[in-house]
Amino acid sequence: MSTVHTFTQSNFRSQVIDSDRPVLVDFWAEWCGPCRKMNPVIEKIAEEMGDKVVVGKINLDQERALGAMYQIMSIPCLMVFKDGEKVEEMVGVKPASQIVAALEKHL
Repeated sequence: MSTVHTFTQSNFRSQVIDSDRPVLVDFWAEWCGPCRKMNPVIEKIAEEMGDKVVVGKINLDQERALGAMYQIMSIPCLMVFKDGEKVEEMVGVKPASQIVAALEKHL
């Protein structure tokens, strides 16, 4: 079962910043083809690593303030947060292996 969370301005602090596990955040938009291509990859990572990390998505059309806060210029944009800080950033379509490697560095 997939455990991809939906992050919003109202839950971002509690689910991302205050998390005791590394957090993968996928900044995306419905109209973005490459973002949709990443959906199955993100779901697979959530299924395989869900007990070690938190995985979630931010829809930039609905959460513009979060996009501005992290200066998102291109999507898909994946960020890894650890202890409340951004520690990794990947822009564009990436293979699951590269994303998992970025997460494992912070376990």
